[in-house]
Amino acid sequence: MTQALTLERRDDRVGVLWFDVPNEDVNLLRPQLVEQFHTLLDDIERDGDLEGVVIASGKEDHFSAGADVNLLAELDSREEITALAHDAHRLMDRVANLSLPVVAAIHGTCVGGGLELALACDARIASEADATHLGLPEVKLGLVPGAGGTQRLPEVIGIEEALNLILTGDTISPKEAVALGLIDEAVPRWILLDVAAEHARQLASSSRSGSGSSDGFDMDRVRALLLEDNPAGRRVLFHQAEERVLARTHGNLPAPLRAIDVVRTGIEEGRAAGYDAEANAFGELATSSQARELIYLFQARQELKGETWVGGSTFEESSQGPRTPRKVGVLGAGLMGSGIAYVTAVEAGLPVRMKDIDHEKLRAGLQSIHKLLTHQVREGALTAWERTVTMTRVHPTTDYSGFGRADLVIEAVIEDLDVKQQVLEEVQEHAPDDVILASNTSSIPIARLAEVANHPERVIGMHYFSPVPKLPLLEVIATEQTAPDVIRTAVRLGRQQGKTVIVVNDGPGFYTTRILAPYMSEAVRLVMEGVPIEAVDGALVAYGFPMGPLRLLDEVGIDTAREIMVIMRDAFGERMGAPPGIEALIDDERYGEKNGRGFYQYDGNGGEDVDESVYQVLGVKPERSLDASTIQERCVLSMVNEAAFCYGEGILRSARDGNVGAVFGLGYPPFLGGPFRTIDNQGAREIMETLEQYQSQHGARFAPAPLLKTMAEGGLSFAAGTAPEPGGPVREGGSS
Repeated sequence: MTQALTLERRDDRVGVLWFDVPNEDVNLLRPQLVEQFHTLLDDIERDGDLEGVVIASGKEDHFSAGADVNLLAELDSREEITALAHDAHRLMDRVANLSLPVVAAIHGTCVGGGLELALACDARIASEADATHLGLPEVKLGLVPGAGGTQRLPEVIGIEEALNLILTGDTISPKEAVALGLIDEAVPRWILLDVAAEHARQLASSSRSGSGSSDGFDMDRVRALLLEDNPAGRRVLFHQAEERVLARTHGNLPAPLRAIDVVRTGIEEGRAAGYDAEANAFGELATSSQARELIYLFQARQELKGETWVGGSTFEESSQGPRTPRKVGVLGAGLMGSGIAYVTAVEAGLPVRMKDIDHEKLRAGLQSIHKLLTHQVREGALTAWERTVTMTRVHPTTDYSGFGRADLVIEAVIEDLDVKQQVLEEVQEHAPDDVILASNTSSIPIARLAEVANHPERVIGMHYFSPVPKLPLLEVIATEQTAPDVIRTAVRLGRQQGKTVIVVNDGPGFYTTRILAPYMSEAVRLVMEGVPIEAVDGALVAYGFPMGPLRLLDEVGIDTAREIMVIMRDAFGERMGAPPGIEALIDDERYGEKNGRGFYQYDGNGGEDVDESVYQVLGVKPERSLDASTIQERCVLSMVNEAAFCYGEGILRSARDGNVGAVFGLGYPPFLGGPFRTIDNQGAREIMETLEQYQSQHGARFAPAPLLKTMAEGGLSFAAGTAPEPGGPVREGGSS
């Protein structure tokens, strides 16, 4: 491996250890680097002129992201991975025990092993730039920190705060890190290196206090110290942490619980025992099915960042490459419209013209954006001034003034073909001739909307997910007429908005809505069979979904879902027909959370309980007891089967896109990897046979997709690359 570490000797007798992996955008800690680190540390120890050392990155906006996840995916041996963790421990101890004080100068991404390297230093100085963020996100990959993070972080910021960072995997800003004591100081980037060097010289002039030590006593940590400094208090801390983890994961993810055990071991039995516990947990978890799927999804999202989507020339170099939107128009200031305006103004940093029919709706939309920004101010992610500046990017209007300068307009009005066609007709009268018209429809074919366009090749779907600022997916929908540069521009804007983008082909419901419809419909059918609402939702939450399908139906809006189901039925027949009971709910004006009445009743303060009166409306008694596994199987396999239909019909462009879309748009359990990973892991034959059993009991809606039969009979696999191409030939007359 080429040299990734170099030592610069400054005139002030401080050495700067530059970390800069050649020909890579990021600094990853690979096994080959360990020897380079040790060699350079040997040189530093022998150098009698140096008084201190600063570790800094040569990358733009990046310190280090830690271990190479791709390497972990390639290793099958628990012993090999455990040995890697022990090697990392020895390296970090070498940094911590260096005879000279070591200061980390952090700018940009500092996560995972990168933060563990910084924790091994005597002090940490960070730039206050927006690009700088710190954290230990390993739990999001089904892992625990493997380079001493579970041992050093509690020493630096205390057990309670360390558990919070380790168990959530969240990253924090420099301001938050200073408040926690994770970094010593946040300074402007241009003086970062000089401040870090001066800090190293100051440490050299005083007695070296050891990595993570603290001077003085912080009164804000009185409660934490009272709990952490005695066995009874620690038991309370760890017990509370376990309860929070189980409430969130329902036991589906082993990594958070193992992390608690590893931290506890180090606290109670000492650093050496903690290291052994951490390395063993790292090795065991890295070879678990949950970690394999979470790592697969991480790799898939990384691939999507460079996806071209359009054949032939590369994304950036094509003669029909993407335009960079300078101004975006949004039609509608409701929940979706204001959310789209928010990510455009905040994440993409672009001016937005937001239109609605009256000032009251616009006022509500602006208040929604302001509320989100205020939350960021309270969290320390923004200043009050930055909030004010961001709000000035959103320009409300009740007419089409200002749309003459829009490069791209996104409609987010009600899910009605006539209304959507009307606003698209109106906007093209006021917008530039080459404007891109995008629709946030969740189900109406984009080709139908393009019928009223002067330039149908400039019409595209941009399907966001609610709440837009929170959910990471954007589903871009291309028709047969959509121009390549329009696809590329929509993808570019989505990425600017901070979204993971997939591109699918046009059709009723596209991909995500189409596979969600039978999942929610089956949940309603179970209620109509007498299964209690809480039993249905509880089973799917226990399976790994963030909320139950009936609660989700309330959130989407039962009236909206009914309209989508009508579109699905018209396109696909009774296989996708609305379940019995939906019309009764509509007749009773049960629209869900939007009007406080659905399967649940809402108190307006975030609380909800099952509305027992809904059973009378539906004409059922909630007296049927059904195994949770059966509830899960009927709902989940309805979604998986429809995903197979979408793949077989060419709606999807790859199984990868289908997995990412289901997980990050619909909440499919990430530790299962997505519908197509489920097909591979469970086996196409087993799924097909289970569906056939349900088909004999419940009818044609469970008829297996032809793709499943083809894969079952041929022993084919998506992961192995033996599955048919999307939209390719399958048995039983193709992809119908």
